[in-house]
Amino acid sequence: MDLVEIAPNAEPPVCKVMDYRKYKYEQDRKAKAARKKQVRVEVKEMKFRPKIDVGDYETKKNHVMRFLRKGARVKITIMFRGREMAHPEQGLMVLDRLAEDLRPYATVEQQPKMEGRNMHMLVAPIKGAFDGEGANQSGAARKNGKKEN
Repeated sequence: MDLVEIAPNAEPPVCKVMDYRKYKYEQDRKAKAARKKQVRVEVKEMKFRPKIDVGDYETKKNHVMRFLRKGARVKITIMFRGREMAHPEQGLMVLDRLAEDLRPYATVEQQPKMEGRNMHMLVAPIKGAFDGEGANQSGAARKNGKKEN
């Protein structure tokens, strides 16, 4: 057993008799458990082009929705090449359209910002936005699959 000083600044100083090695071991185990339970927020990236077609846009938007559903933040990048650099407003239109489409599910954390040949925007999921969605999809699938007698 060891005499351990608990509160050195108190009047009088507070000490405790304990097994210090066991105390340090338990502290290490608690710290390890806390690190294990810690949630790491992932940042996924989706790249778009300013002249993206409707089908490609929908596919990439669905990928962004999948990332948001899993709780990840998404960095959306518009890549400009050559003469596209002369019209950054086209890229801004794509980002604004995406932000509008994702409004019920995500918030824009970082507004569109031009850095070199790329324009970036960061979106984060809204808590609880996807909770009621799973029941609605399964109900719609049942209606389309078979008719009830």
